[in-house]
Amino acid sequence: MLRLVLLMLLFLSAPVPALAERALVAVATNFAGPIVALQSEFEKQTGHQIDLVMGSTGKLYAQVASGAPFDVFLAADEERPRRLLEEGMAVEGSGFTFAEGRLALWSGRGQVSGFDSLEAMTVRHIAIANPKLAPYGVAAVEAMQSQRVWNGLSGKIVMGENVGQAFALTESGNADIGFVALSGLVNRVENQDYWVVPADYHTPIRQDAVLLRNGIDNTAAIAFLAYLQSREAQALIVSLGYGARLP
Repeated sequence: MLRLVLLMLLFLSAPVPALAERALVAVATNFAGPIVALQSEFEKQTGHQIDLVMGSTGKLYAQVASGAPFDVFLAADEERPRRLLEEGMAVEGSGFTFAEGRLALWSGRGQVSGFDSLEAMTVRHIAIANPKLAPYGVAAVEAMQSQRVWNGLSGKIVMGENVGQAFALTESGNADIGFVALSGLVNRVENQDYWVVPADYHTPIRQDAVLLRNGIDNTAAIAFLAYLQSREAQALIVSLGYGARLP
């Protein structure tokens, strides 16, 4: 752990390393947009390179548990990184919350005014991420339950494996309206045809990062986690549709 702390301090004080390395980073689908922007800035500043593998948090966790050679895991929840730490598959003390997700209700067919839009006669299918695999799906179900509309709407639900697929179902018209990540709408939706679900409608979507055992000696992996906690990276994350996690 002392080595981890020292390498993080080294990154923050001297961003261009003598020897560049490469790290393999597993990333929850909802973070696809921000991670590409962060990857570009990180590689430009450090000379290190990161390769990305994206998928649902549940599937990525299963891959780590099965021995996938990831160095870093950026999840869409707190639970899976915590489990990896408890199971000894992640480096003790390396976990932290890098973003807080925001849930939005979106339709490509016109204005969305709130949960009243879910009960419109024209709404036949409502897209959500699978709550067994994706935290955004859990949040969508909790939000509907909190407003006492779940029982009346559950028959209209169509599920994507992850929040990216829920977005695709809505975008394609296979769903009339969908619960998606706000970050997926930033800079993509010109009309205000979405509504941000109040944060108190569901359990906070805290997204945690962790250094995996495979990355314990990988300077690029450690440097990337340090960069992710910098004010610069956090400001970028907030600008792309996430709640503030600035240090």
